[in-house]
Amino acid sequence: MTVQPNGLAERRIVITGGGRGLGRVVAEDLLRHGARVVIVGRKSTVTQWIQEHHAGSAVTADVTDAAQLAAAFAEAAARLGGLDVVFANAGVSRPGPLAVTPPANFTTVLETNVVGTFLTLQAAVPYLAESGSARFIALSSALAQRIAPGAGAYSISKAAIETLVRVAAIELAPQSISVNALSPGFIDEGMGRDLIANPPVWDRYLPTIAAGRPGRAEEIAGVARFLAGPDSDYVNGHVLEVNGGLAF
Repeated sequence: MTVQPNGLAERRIVITGGGRGLGRVVAEDLLRHGARVVIVGRKSTVTQWIQEHHAGSAVTADVTDAAQLAAAFAEAAARLGGLDVVFANAGVSRPGPLAVTPPANFTTVLETNVVGTFLTLQAAVPYLAESGSARFIALSSALAQRIAPGAGAYSISKAAIETLVRVAAIELAPQSISVNALSPGFIDEGMGRDLIANPPVWDRYLPTIAAGRPGRAEEIAGVARFLAGPDSDYVNGHVLEVNGGLAF
């Protein structure tokens, strides 16, 4: 892997859900740009990551389990000698109309996306507070602010994450921790890949994108790199949308 030097050199970064989908692309991009990266994920994705990325590191944890996250962050911080950036990327979706969504599915989405982000923040703050110029980045979605039938649970969870970000940004600013959300539109990776592969659904949404195409995961990774690096020092409490001009 060729490292491209910039302001991310030696930046100590943890990414939850970094073993697959969009999180994986972001993690690989950060590694290429000189950051030191530890991913946090379930055992199967962590095992595969370790096998494929000798420059990276990984620890196992369920983001809905506070004790597991606390242990994972302690281990990650020990390996890296501290933390500068945490990207709360782990998330799930359980599509379906709200009126008939099984309560267990709704709860799973909220626990993973909202509670998982909250617990990740709590686990991260003691280490980020020692950085002097830290970042906490949460993954939102274009669907946090736009109504898409069948995406109710997911949209609600992402709207909650955006409020969490705004509150945490104010509360953590005195500790030199900035808190922002990255909000992708329709992307050719992770959950977006499945949507794009569904012609009846994709044919409905493609005309609403000014760019006329889905975003590439690498384009989202570039924005994550900006939020993690020195050029975003004065960005705080912001939801940065990356969606090609989405209008619906």
